[in-house]
Amino acid sequence: MGKKLFLNVLYNIGIFVCLITGYQYGIVQKQYGYLLGAVLIIAIFIMLKIKLLKEVKNAQKKP
Repeated sequence: MGKKLFLNVLYNIGIFVCLITGYQYGIVQKQYGYLLGAVLIIAIFIMLKIKLLKEVKNAQKKP
């Protein structure tokens, strides 16, 4: 369970870093390639996070 908690924290940090990067380089400096990359990586992290949360929820239901 500790491994999954650590993985969840890493996903949160990754999403936060991509948000900052996408805003700073993509919007402020008008480098839309960075913005597109950040959006794609955020989408991947969110999908992985949802999958992880489903695994944790199913693990808690099985006594």
